[in-house]
Amino acid sequence: MKMSEKNLVGALIVGQSGGPSAVINCSAYGVIKTGLENPNITKVYGAFHGIKGVLNDQLMIMDEEDASELENMMHTPSSALGSCRYKIADPDVDDSDYKRILEIFKKYDVRYFFYNGGNDSMDTCNKISKYMKKVGYECRVMGIPKTIDNDLFGTDHCPGYASAAKYIATSIMEVSRDAHVYDTGMITIIECMGRHAGWLTAAAALANEAEPCCDFIYLPEVDFDMDKFVADVSKRYEEKKNCIVAVSEGVHYADGRFVSEAKTAATDGFGHAQLGGLAARLTDVIKASLGGVKVRPIELSLLQRCAAHCASGTDMAESFMSGKVAVEAAVSGVTDKMVGFECTRDANGYHCEPKLFDLSLVANTEKKVPREWINAEGNGVTQGFIGYCLPLIQGETDMVKEDGLPRFVHLKRVFAK
Repeated sequence: MKMSEKNLVGALIVGQSGGPSAVINCSAYGVIKTGLENPNITKVYGAFHGIKGVLNDQLMIMDEEDASELENMMHTPSSALGSCRYKIADPDVDDSDYKRILEIFKKYDVRYFFYNGGNDSMDTCNKISKYMKKVGYECRVMGIPKTIDNDLFGTDHCPGYASAAKYIATSIMEVSRDAHVYDTGMITIIECMGRHAGWLTAAAALANEAEPCCDFIYLPEVDFDMDKFVADVSKRYEEKKNCIVAVSEGVHYADGRFVSEAKTAATDGFGHAQLGGLAARLTDVIKASLGGVKVRPIELSLLQRCAAHCASGTDMAESFMSGKVAVEAAVSGVTDKMVGFECTRDANGYHCEPKLFDLSLVANTEKKVPREWINAEGNGVTQGFIGYCLPLIQGETDMVKEDGLPRFVHLKRVFAK
């Protein structure tokens, strides 16, 4: 490592963690491109499958990639570097992972570490940063937010959310047209992701800005009442002979039990229950209650995570900005922060600026949909949410296509030795 009074010179590692999104690679590209252009960064590495790539000494040399190919990351969904769901232990309980990370950092003279993910990923950043300070190894650690759940504390919104929201609203508009093609009547129940926060499901309301589409929206921020749900749907079907419902996978009863009977003992790498099957469960309930009515369950599932063809241009630009700003801040001397957004929405339009948040305040803290943005009945959202979300989905992707199909990034994946 070379040092001057102001500059820390060394290699950079960027990793991706948790579930993918349509724009997570925009953030990674922001880090990689800015890192490659900065004279203080001697080498840019991509951690293959997140922190596991660091632990396993699997680091891709991003300097070896073609610049034009790297640019395709802007239009490629999912995690081009590979992701993971690996929760490192508390270093006071087990510091073996941290010792290994330090070993790898020293081996490659890594002085900058950037981790792109959600709540648990920010916790990983926070732990690594504190450990490096404890052992006296100078390394600037920055978190870059990514979660379609939009539940990270502090920031106005999270990269990835807007594109998923746009896909959900667009899909519901298309489903609505399909549901009204016959005069026989139908009830459609659409299940969206969201374990504890209902931001994704709330986006269903955006469809109604263009034309009436979604009749009811149920979020986990409000206790679910099955009898009231059946009454809501039954009444609307009697009125219109059609009803479309959007419901979050994480809706729960007043006692905290998830409504989904698909909740099992299965958990992800961070210990979170794996949910799903709610739409099918509610379909069975409605069929049993209303008799011969046609009811169709739709589970958006993975489709809502990586719909790059429906990405928000605003989301893409802001995601790239978050990666770029993270590198610029770190090189200037900042560490132990997450790049978030501070936004205004007024008569002058929408304006977004980057803002740095302490990792210790962000890690493992969830942001939920404000109760005042949910209607009194608990089956829809207010105009306050619409005003918040609508600016985020503006702008279109200029995705490159070949033979009518998306042209995604193809990395060489040259590994360091």
